[in-house]
Amino acid sequence: MLSKKTKYAIKALVILGKNTDQPPMQISKIAEIEKIPKKFLEQILLELRNSGFLYSKKGAGGGYSLNKDPKDIYLVNIMRITDGPIAMVPCASLNFYHKCDECHDEKTCGIRDVFIQVRDATLKILSETSIADVIAREGNLSILL
Repeated sequence: MLSKKTKYAIKALVILGKNTDQPPMQISKIAEIEKIPKKFLEQILLELRNSGFLYSKKGAGGGYSLNKDPKDIYLVNIMRITDGPIAMVPCASLNFYHKCDECHDEKTCGIRDVFIQVRDATLKILSETSIADVIAREGNLSILL
């Protein structure tokens, strides 16, 4: 399940991606538009800034803006920053591998095998989907409504 932290991070990046031609956006404005608790959003944006995805400016006219083009910010990176592993079980994780305590033999574990396939399919989609793609999908969805 997608955590609120990751969902809010994506929502904030999408709103900033839609406003790349505007001055930096204040946290309170992002929080208001996306209905995100301001304190929680502050922590998320700081994490994204420290990871190089955002630029922040202090003082009058300050706020946050994207430090990268929306087409260069992939969901897989955001999820790893905000939640850590993509895999649903630790023994199937590429970057956060940990042997399962109850596992007798990873080589013959059917559960692990299935969840490696789930991980690979998920990684393919998340690695190919950028913030620009999410923005484009929102535009296409509003046309259909």
